[in-house]
Amino acid sequence: MTIQGTAGTLTNSVRTAYSNVYLEGAKEARVYDMFATAAGAYGVEQAAALNSTIQIPFLSDMQITETAISQVSDINPQTLRDATFTLTPVSRADALQVSEILKLEAYTNYGESLYKRIGRNMMETVDLLAQAAALKGENLIRATVRTSLDAGTTAHNISNTSFTQARSTLEGLRCPAYVGNGRAQFLALGHPDVFFDMRVANDIVSVAYYQDKEILFNGEIGSFENFKILTPTWAKVFYGAGVANGSTQATTLSTAANALATTFNVGTAGSNIQAGRYLNIGTRETGNTHYPMNERVKVYASYSTGLTISAIGEGANGGLRFPHASGEAVNNNDSVYPVVWGSPASLVKLYANGLGAGDPLASGMDEYGCVVGPKLDGLVNQFWSIGWKWYGQYGRISENWLVRGEFSTRLDA
Repeated sequence: MTIQGTAGTLTNSVRTAYSNVYLEGAKEARVYDMFATAAGAYGVEQAAALNSTIQIPFLSDMQITETAISQVSDINPQTLRDATFTLTPVSRADALQVSEILKLEAYTNYGESLYKRIGRNMMETVDLLAQAAALKGENLIRATVRTSLDAGTTAHNISNTSFTQARSTLEGLRCPAYVGNGRAQFLALGHPDVFFDMRVANDIVSVAYYQDKEILFNGEIGSFENFKILTPTWAKVFYGAGVANGSTQATTLSTAANALATTFNVGTAGSNIQAGRYLNIGTRETGNTHYPMNERVKVYASYSTGLTISAIGEGANGGLRFPHASGEAVNNNDSVYPVVWGSPASLVKLYANGLGAGDPLASGMDEYGCVVGPKLDGLVNQFWSIGWKWYGQYGRISENWLVRGEFSTRLDA
């Protein structure tokens, strides 16, 4: 008797059933992509993603005429200047592989969970390219250098003035606005913590007062002036990049710490590691080199003796989200919160269309990459594999179309 199963014979059905789960995971982590417009909007075909580079042309404006028309001679036509923006596509991919026996014995929705994990991983990986484009711009607002930003100094926190300055800069430099509900608007994006200092002052108009049709962006909580304020929890934070805490603690991991670990070991004792305080793990980000696996944890057991710290993190079980190697830095410095002001046209994105076409084990999802699998591997098909791949790139199309701010917050004080 032939038994019909999903493994090997119904992989297309499995992939179709879980594609929405993959997209759910992807959209959850979509952050800086919200500032990007597809290159096709600038006259560049998406198929150009397969070439080595693409170029977007710019033309200068015409000069303002101040001379009356002559009655005896013709006018002189103007000469325009041009410039180009170059974008070089890159590739990204990752995968998961589980044993056949695990699939057979698992009684939970393990397969579905894997699809959500790879979807989230795809968007985090791809959005890191958008993040780099958004957070390395030269159009910068901050009170002092990043390493000197102090949570306890009001002038280092975000304020109404910061928004006024950003709006004046964007409009003065002719950044194209997003037109919604009959008016020109911009976006302001940052981690929820950074907007604490404005929210306690009751300056932000809550999204509860919006009409539903106005709520368009991931993490949108309200507005101020003509900015839609977006606070997705996936927004970048430079953990521990600011000034040293008044009760400073600086040490390193004495042993490697695994993802989901709820304790970790430090190399030196420190009385300033106390319950209720935060610790930052990872290389301090003082410049344009970003470390996406840095994280912050909250100490929940008062430090007394020994070198083992008990803490709550962002992992699925309340532990660490990422693994960390022995020797990684641990400190309680103030963190720095970048805020991006701009519009959906501030960045340009390029991606390959129809990536999975012609591949029986791949489904094309364009800007969301391509799901590959599930498929069986190994000499006796003892492994079950799924993955994703993506080709494209993000770029800052023009320095005058985006403003970056860097702030501390009183939440860290």
